[in-house]
Amino acid sequence: QVQLVESGGGLVQAGGSLRLSCAASGRTFSRYVMGWFRQAPGKERELVAAISWIRESTYYVDSVKGRFTISRDNAKNTLYLQMNGLKPEDTAVYYCAASDRAPPRILTNMRDYDYWGQGTQVTISS
Repeated sequence: QVQLVESGGGLVQAGGSLRLSCAASGRTFSRYVMGWFRQAPGKERELVAAISWIRESTYYVDSVKGRFTISRDNAKNTLYLQMNGLKPEDTAVYYCAASDRAPPRILTNMRDYDYWGQGTQVTISS
């Protein structure tokens, strides 16, 4: 069983920055495929960014490319999402997700993730 705990959300003005963290349990974090999802009110949950465990390949949804950076620190069992140039449309609950089945690729489908955090609210004011 993998437990995920997000932190770092908050209220910032447009153009500001936030760094989300996701602390993961488990002995094999370095082999987890990890992702950040978000869900805005009235909208479906969407993948924002993902990172594989092999060569740490990354994926970003087009709307955040060049502004967000996903990274992982395997020594600390922690996943990060650095968010710069925040916009009001980035307002959502952000969720950390993990798969411990160690597929050698990035996972972009929500159904491929087995474990989810409780979410952290990110609110961007205009």
